[in-house]
Amino acid sequence: MITAVDSSALIAIISAQPNAADWVRVLAQARGAGPLVCSDVVYAEVGIGFGDQAELDRVLAALGVQFDPVQADAAWTAGQIFKQYRRQGGPRTNLIPDFLVAAHAQIQANRLASSDRGYLRRYFPNLGLIQP
Repeated sequence: MITAVDSSALIAIISAQPNAADWVRVLAQARGAGPLVCSDVVYAEVGIGFGDQAELDRVLAALGVQFDPVQADAAWTAGQIFKQYRRQGGPRTNLIPDFLVAAHAQIQANRLASSDRGYLRRYFPNLGLIQP
């Protein structure tokens, strides 16, 4: 079972948010079932908070998270679902990176560790979500 990890989970841990320990527990359990991966989008979003790439890589390795770039079919799926979202009146508050993260998880993993902001369950109903 491959678990894709969203930036919301990683940022909670890295910035020691109140739910950080819960996220560590959730990711440890998921890691027991299989690999943890993050897409290039998540890598970039989380990387903003680091002074250098080696430091980011060390933190991800300590958490057991492997880099897994978005493949073409996942990128295509993200674009198509985003188009549907916009046609249904979705505001621009959820931009294409969120859809790329979810499509990456749906196609290249089995589930996503993420704080659901509502659009995941609506536009990715077949995507398994895990959260504390």
